[in-house]
Amino acid sequence: MSEGVATGRRANRRGLATRESMLDAALRVLASGDPTAVSANRIAKECGATWGAVKYQFGDIDGLWAAVLQRTAERRGDQPWRSDPEGPLDRRVSKIVETLYRGLTSPDSRAIENLRRALPHESAELERLYPHTGAELASWKHRWARACQLAFDGLDVDPVRVREVAAFIPGAMRGLVSEKQLGTYSDLEEARRGLTNAIVAYLGGHA
Repeated sequence: MSEGVATGRRANRRGLATRESMLDAALRVLASGDPTAVSANRIAKECGATWGAVKYQFGDIDGLWAAVLQRTAERRGDQPWRSDPEGPLDRRVSKIVETLYRGLTSPDSRAIENLRRALPHESAELERLYPHTGAELASWKHRWARACQLAFDGLDVDPVRVREVAAFIPGAMRGLVSEKQLGTYSDLEEARRGLTNAIVAYLGGHA
């Protein structure tokens, strides 16, 4: 192996390690929930680098946010409820509800929420100012819809109703998680059970 090749590989490994460190720092800062965390300079300071070094790795702030979102998607991996292809409808729905309830309290979810709160809320404006970030978020919608269709594969359920459930359940679960975080007199276990039963009835054709 020539010295040039070896040096190039060492540099590549260093570059990858630097990129990983920056992404970890970005997620750590964003997960704090501090609105000022959605800042390139704040993240550069957290990882002990300059904004120029961050820009070298990601191109611009749009590239950084898109990479942060991609990292969270990679860490989520395949949704766990797809591992029960023979389960009955109620068990599959319960798995989705409980998995989302746990997942939405994770540091990655807090980081995503903090970032999304700071980004433009209108999709056209988001895509104009942050095209890569907008494209990544848009891809989540399609992957989520597909995951929900696969979750009920083999069951006699209306695909239109599955799409409707896929559209509303993330917001419904964020509402329950918000209640938990703010403090509530409601029984959230009962609330999740009620939501599960309502979805089962709807998908089962009883609504």
